[in-house]
Amino acid sequence: MPITLIQFFHWYYPSDHSLWRHLQEEIPNLKAKGITGVWLPPAYKGASGGYSVGYDSYDLFDLGEFDQKGTIPTKYGNRNEYLEAVKACKKAGLQVLADVVFNHKAGADELERFTVKKVNPVNRTEFISDNFDIEAWTKFTFPGRNGKYSQFVWDHQCFTGIDWAHDLNEGGVYTIQNQYGEGWEDLVEEELGNYDYLMNADIEFRNPSVREELKYWGKWYLETTKVSGFRLDAVKHMSPDFIKEWVEYMQTLSKKPLLFIGEYWNIHDVEALLRYIEATGRHVQLFDAPLHHNFFVASKMGNKYDLRTIFDNSLLQKMPDRAITIVDNHDTQPLQDLESPVEAWFKPIAHALILLRQDGIPCVFYPSLYDAHYVDKGGDGNDYEIWLSRVPELDVMLPIRAQLATGEQIDYFDHPNCVGWVRKGQRGKPETGVAVLISNGSDGFKYMELGASHAGQEYCDILHRDKPPLTLNEKGGADFSCPAGGVSVWISCQMAQNF
Repeated sequence: MPITLIQFFHWYYPSDHSLWRHLQEEIPNLKAKGITGVWLPPAYKGASGGYSVGYDSYDLFDLGEFDQKGTIPTKYGNRNEYLEAVKACKKAGLQVLADVVFNHKAGADELERFTVKKVNPVNRTEFISDNFDIEAWTKFTFPGRNGKYSQFVWDHQCFTGIDWAHDLNEGGVYTIQNQYGEGWEDLVEEELGNYDYLMNADIEFRNPSVREELKYWGKWYLETTKVSGFRLDAVKHMSPDFIKEWVEYMQTLSKKPLLFIGEYWNIHDVEALLRYIEATGRHVQLFDAPLHHNFFVASKMGNKYDLRTIFDNSLLQKMPDRAITIVDNHDTQPLQDLESPVEAWFKPIAHALILLRQDGIPCVFYPSLYDAHYVDKGGDGNDYEIWLSRVPELDVMLPIRAQLATGEQIDYFDHPNCVGWVRKGQRGKPETGVAVLISNGSDGFKYMELGASHAGQEYCDILHRDKPPLTLNEKGGADFSCPAGGVSVWISCQMAQNF
């Protein structure tokens, strides 16, 4: 069965400590749809306590066990509920990916005084001050945990930079002048001069004690949870040398291959993603941010977008075996910093492009299966009510991916507004195979062939069951069709009754 992931949360999932229990309830449904793995949000305590989505990383060892940041459970539940949910997933044959933020820490317990230099925020390699001392929140002692699991104390020697001088009541980007250097760590691209610093207290990976503590945590986490891999947040802002070191170490701890997925968000320069993959020894796969952007632009442009170019400059095109394909995620959903939601009319098309083709590992976003409703402020300061509707076509596309979308792929990307492809299915099983046709303009029509072994088979449009079936000719071909601005998935009528 091909790998199919789901991001089992979104940014505005309710802060009612229910996600881990909800996951356990949904395991049979996910399995029935053909989902093989779940990416879960950070399970540890964030700086904003019971409201933390998890990316304001505070204590990696607190999985909802200790009274810290005003709560014992995290937003998603407590430690026991998390471990039970992971165990239930594994028992059902679902892989579990743990989300981890190594780039920064937030919510320090104590102030420290140390020397910094201020840098130009749009060119972080340019110092705009001499050395001077500030007080800032950089000491993490985790008093609620009281040394259980780890006695490591994080102080300013563990960080490269900070964005708030407490004593001066002043924001900015400050490099911490420590024994590991006055500037930032080396990265693979030069956005903002050097984009090592993202937010909060930025972790100093040149400190060997930090590297060893994070490897110790990884070993503890893997032994405690038995997860199948990790989603690594904000890898664009971290040393690829450390990520390579950490991933290689983690793999030595597991007899089975672990899956490592990095979030390297660059929508315009796929070459940057390729450089990062090479710099980390090809151990890490990346979300295909450029492909998401193509979907977003295509959904905005309608029939003015040339569908023949939908994969151009994507990771899927350049290095398909390292591509994790998405339509949307928690960062691109409305009212988030990277807001770029794919328009509803295009979502079935986009999902067909990631689910029913042979390359890449697709990851479906939680609202596409379960809806989402929330209210938040926009960039203009006004409140907005957002409704994200589920994509009902996934009820069919997901199991078709699992059962029928196999075999050789032949593309028919020969028209700017109507493209398609076929999957020939399993050898010796003419009832398998799929023909997919999409249009971003008027009703689409295209002759496509599945091969002579399919000759005489009747094919039905599983998404539009009122259409009459097609009988494939001696070459296994037919004039397939799809509705205007939509997608059709044609499968053997013999198999259609199963979906």
